[in-house]
Amino acid sequence: MTQIVCGVDVSKRRLDAHVVPCGAFESFDNDADGIAALAGFCRRHGVQLVAMEATGGYERTPFSLLWEAGIACGMTNPRSVRRYAEAMGILEKTDRIDAGVIARFAIAKELRPTNPPTPRQQRLNALVARLRQVTDDLAVQKRRRGSAINEEMVSSLDEVIALLKRQARALEGEIGSLIDDDPLWARLDAALRIKGVANRTVARLLAELPEIGLYANKAVVKLVGLAPLAHDSGAKTGKRHIRGGRAGIRSILFLVADIVRRYDQSLADFHRKLTQAGKPKMVVRIALARKLLVRLNAKAREAREQYALAT
Repeated sequence: MTQIVCGVDVSKRRLDAHVVPCGAFESFDNDADGIAALAGFCRRHGVQLVAMEATGGYERTPFSLLWEAGIACGMTNPRSVRRYAEAMGILEKTDRIDAGVIARFAIAKELRPTNPPTPRQQRLNALVARLRQVTDDLAVQKRRRGSAINEEMVSSLDEVIALLKRQARALEGEIGSLIDDDPLWARLDAALRIKGVANRTVARLLAELPEIGLYANKAVVKLVGLAPLAHDSGAKTGKRHIRGGRAGIRSILFLVADIVRRYDQSLADFHRKLTQAGKPKMVVRIALARKLLVRLNAKAREAREQYALAT
C-alpha cells in the first residue's frame, strides 16, 4: 500500500503543503490558525505522515501543534532533500516544488515519525541553548575587555560582563534543578559524571543527545558523526572520513575527551598508542572522542536499566 505523505515547505510566515501521491497543494499561514487548517487539510486527504525540513526553528511550532492535533510528523535533513531533488533531475526551486520533493523524499527514504520532545525536554533544550549563547557572548566581551584602552569603554564592558556572568549562573542553577527534579535525568547525571566531565557537558548531552543509552554503541557513534565512513570502490580502498552527525556534541566531546584522558589511564594509554603510531592529530582526536562517547553511552544504558528496574 502506497503511503500518503504531505510534504511541508516551512518558512517564517508560510507553510506550503503538497500531498503525494494525489498531488493536492495548499498554502497556510505559519500560525496557530494556519496550522489547524493544515491539520484539517491532511485529514481530508488521508495523510499518514507530514514531512518537513529542519529549518532553524520555524518548523518547531507546526511540528508540535500537528502532533497535538494527532497528525504524525517526521523531520528531514534539508541537504539530503536537495541532493535527492538533484538526483531526480528536479533543478527548479519553488515553495510548491520543494514541498513535493520533501514528500517524495520521505516516501523513498521510508521516513518514520519523529516523536516530539516533552515539555520538560523542550525547556532543558532552551536553557542549554541559552547558556551556550551567554557563554559565547561572555567570551567575546572578555576579548574586547582585554584590548580596551579607554576607561569609559572598560567600565561599559565590565557591566556587560558582570550581567552575563549573573545570567550564566542563573541558567546553570535552573538547569541543575531541572535535572535533579527528574528521576531519570538525575540517575543519568550521576552515571555520566566521570572525572573530567563537568555539569555543562552532562547538560548538553541530555539536551542535544537525548538518545544516549538508548542506542547501541555503533549507532550512537554514527548519530553524533564520529564513525569513519567507508569510501571503497572495486579494488580501491579509500580513506575513511567522518561526516554529518551532531556537530555541537561532537565538538564538545573533542574538548572533554582531551580533559578526561588526563585523569583516565586507559584513555591516556590509548592516546599515547595512537600518537606513537604516527596517526594524524585529527585522527587521534576523533578516536579519543569516539572512545569516550562509547563509554558514556554504556554508562547511560546501565543507568536507564537500573531506573527501569526501580520503577
